[in-house]
Amino acid sequence: METPSAESPSPNDSSYESALPSSRIDATELSDAVDRIRDEIGTILVGQTDMVDLFLTALLADGHVLIEGVPGVAKTLTARLVARALNVDFTRIQFTPDLMPSDVLGTSVFNPKTTEFTFRKGPVFSNVVLIDEINRAPAKTQAALFEVMEERQVSADGTTWPLDTPFVVFATQNPLEHEGTYRLPEAQLDRFLFKIQVDYPGLDDEVDILRGHHVGRGPDAIEQIEPVINAETLSQFRALVQDVHVEIDLMRYIAEIAHHTREHRMLSLGASPRASVAMLNAAKAFTVLRGRDFVSPDDVQAIALPALRHRLMLTPEQEMEGKTTDAVIRRVLDEVDVPR
Repeated sequence: METPSAESPSPNDSSYESALPSSRIDATELSDAVDRIRDEIGTILVGQTDMVDLFLTALLADGHVLIEGVPGVAKTLTARLVARALNVDFTRIQFTPDLMPSDVLGTSVFNPKTTEFTFRKGPVFSNVVLIDEINRAPAKTQAALFEVMEERQVSADGTTWPLDTPFVVFATQNPLEHEGTYRLPEAQLDRFLFKIQVDYPGLDDEVDILRGHHVGRGPDAIEQIEPVINAETLSQFRALVQDVHVEIDLMRYIAEIAHHTREHRMLSLGASPRASVAMLNAAKAFTVLRGRDFVSPDDVQAIALPALRHRLMLTPEQEMEGKTTDAVIRRVLDEVDVPR
């Protein structure tokens, strides 16, 4: 078995502490930018502040987002608004049952002038890609996203085409309508950092929505949103998030949560190591949104539901009893000791 190198010390190694960032990070510019993004989005979107914060967390953590909710609760609108607040390329792809992988990734086209085939890039070659109703496309088209989402590249005709940075997928799906849909496999769900469940707005928020539409401040006014940051600034913010301090006890806490899901009697499938890494990255990004430069147990607990709910599978008995993965995750958080 290989021993940890000096460049990559093990968490069990005494030299690991010295490899951690020791200086405090200055997140003032990042916090100001986040506040401006919230303000811009808030001119059109009413409520849904938690969903917006999770979107921003995913952007800072370089992760993809799956948004689930009934039609008409601003899933697509929120994704468009977040993308609009970034001065980057944006593409929207409507998934349908007849959509082919080449419609997403691109295809080789014969050029009669050169008598050669030229690869024509598909709509996935963008910075922010909104996939509407991702579960409408068949498994073959869904599988075409595996490499794109994980490796940030497209392989076609023996050539690998890297995607520009940043690259983030926002995907929506309707949890109620199952006719003409194809359930996402666990391997693909695991590639999403978050699964955000969107509920109906409260009564007061809905009144504000109607008031906004009445004065012309509805979704049609999305062009009024001013970009706040560009791709270069986002890369700088992501590098800053990587320097957020995380105690070893917090890393063990995340690992214990993941391990507990694998042994839980109510679950047939627990969280993978990829889920642990996702929780760590998300907690680091989320703590910066809260104006701190160190991760606390509260940050881990705050992102646990969206980071884990799509990675776990209930046992058939629990499904028959109407249990949800959210309820099991809350139970796991209660059962795992919180570091002090």
